Amino acid sequence: MKNLSPETRLVHADRLLNRPQSGGVHEATNNSVLFEFEDVQGLVDVFQGKKAGHVYSRSSSSSAVSLQNILNDFDKGVGAVVFATGMAAISATFYSLLKAGDHIVVSQFLFGNTRSFMSSLENFGIEVTLVDVTEARNVEDAIKANTKMVFCESIANPVTQVSDLVGIGELCQSKNILFALDNTMTPHTLLDAKKVNASLLLTSLTKYIGGHGNVLGGVVVDTGLYDWAGFSNIDDKYRVTDISQWGLTQIKKRGLRDMGATLAPQSAHQISIGLETLSMRMSRTCANAMALAKYLSTHKGVDNVFYPGLLEHPQHERAKALFNRGYGGILSVELDASIDVHQFLNQLKLIISATHLGDTRTLALPVASTIFYENGAEQRKKMGIRDSLIRISVGIEDIEDILADFDQAFETLIK
Repeated sequence: MKNLSPETRLVHADRLLNRPQSGGVHEATNNSVLFEFEDVQGLVDVFQGKKAGHVYSRSSSSSAVSLQNILNDFDKGVGAVVFATGMAAISATFYSLLKAGDHIVVSQFLFGNTRSFMSSLENFGIEVTLVDVTEARNVEDAIKANTKMVFCESIANPVTQVSDLVGIGELCQSKNILFALDNTMTPHTLLDAKKVNASLLLTSLTKYIGGHGNVLGGVVVDTGLYDWAGFSNIDDKYRVTDISQWGLTQIKKRGLRDMGATLAPQSAHQISIGLETLSMRMSRTCANAMALAKYLSTHKGVDNVFYPGLLEHPQHERAKALFNRGYGGILSVELDASIDVHQFLNQLKLIISATHLGDTRTLALPVASTIFYENGAEQRKKMGIRDSLIRISVGIEDIEDILADFDQAFETLIK
């Protein structure tokens, strides 16, 4: 059936794309590390890339491929590679495609761990320039003759700056620069990344796609929009017949096979199950986040609320044009100076203090003293992160219960 809605297609994707054996609606989990070949020439052909197949589960397995098929179909790409975590997908992709002497332009608002990874890249001789990606002209001003890639997030975590995706995409396309986008906060149900000319999509499957706080995973999807023939860092042995596969082939070989951050078969299965309800969960999450943001924006205990759905958000109109069915599930608040951040979080009864996000449960944490602590006060200031900032990942609970929990916490601490 060709005209299924995206929501229906997600529910039936495993069955329709992978055709599980014995009439199953889910691909069976394959825990075999090795794979037998009756004719050794078949083993040789798979090793040399002359035919598709599995030789060792660190590099590929039927469980991983079935999930890759679903995720690639989800974003209408030309291929996908899954990894053990989202950070593994990012690090493997960058280490596979970049080399000493290259230059990349990245968002100055990057999530803490990703920003820390940029320091590791610099240790390998890759030049990194951090810019304000809410305006494409800042990216353009930073581009050099050796610039290989531009990298940003669709919505920044935690202050929710919305990148100038259209402008950056057009800029990269005009200069034949790879545009890598972390769309963890806005999976395809919210953002069609191909419409902004993103080349590679890097996503933490641990978050909204898995969605239930019980599995780790990451993926890189090639949208098929980038011409790899113009990317000089592709090794000759990975320049396969199909040019559209050059980038992914090198990522698979150097990033997955050589670095070994393999997604476990059972994890692949769990993620595919989570995908089935993604659209429904994101709809509820976005609605709850909007309601909570409005509530907090008028509360006397709050100085500022950062959420793209609010009219006063600096990139609200851009978010309205970009995102299909909501503004995401992340918002951040700066509490009034009279309220101790840690005391407030300890007072919450339903909301969980945790470092995760994109879960079915609502989570909250103090940003400066946790996930951005290693960045230091000076960098946090540039990123707009104050000591009073709390990040909230909104879940799918009844919104009245979420609001009631905030109500009781404020009532206890505001005299």
